[in-house]
Amino acid sequence: MAFTLAASCEYREEIRKSRFLALAAPVDSAEQALAFIERHRDPGASHNCWAFRCGDQYRFSDDGEPGGTAGRPILAAIEGQDCDRVMVLVIRWYGGIQLGTGGLARAYGGGAAKCLQGGERIELIARVTARCHVPFAELARVKARLADWQAVLEEERFDAQGAELRLALPAERLAQAARQLADLGRGQIRLEQD
Repeated sequence: MAFTLAASCEYREEIRKSRFLALAAPVDSAEQALAFIERHRDPGASHNCWAFRCGDQYRFSDDGEPGGTAGRPILAAIEGQDCDRVMVLVIRWYGGIQLGTGGLARAYGGGAAKCLQGGERIELIARVTARCHVPFAELARVKARLADWQAVLEEERFDAQGAELRLALPAERLAQAARQLADLGRGQIRLEQD
């Protein structure tokens, strides 16, 4: 079971005079993750280290810290918290005391994990997309049933007879939604998976 964050969150910590700020946010793509870094990185900080996972895509950066001491531990924290579609940026302001490679890995990975633990998490549900055409007379009743199927209305296009709906819903709800749509539309509404 994978989780993402409901909203952005942060965690602050000071370790041997170095200040660390971990920022985490939900993302839907690598592009969103990289845009988050650009918006939140601090050019005045010593290091802006980060990692993200979005499905099968993942990346990380040590941003000048010794190899494997920052980005990889942040990614390990994301995976250790069973998170997906999440971006974590850990900003460090150097305090003058060396932490060593083990200390850096613990600081970056631990800060990222504490940040994720402090955020509100929501379960990721794998969804399939499907389309159906709904006559105007049935449209309000169909939209009222979307929550019953845990369906998200992704697109709605109107024509002279009604609306073409594109829905994203859990695969296990597809058959139930198709049956109930057929009943609501007296056989006229057919749900077809994309």
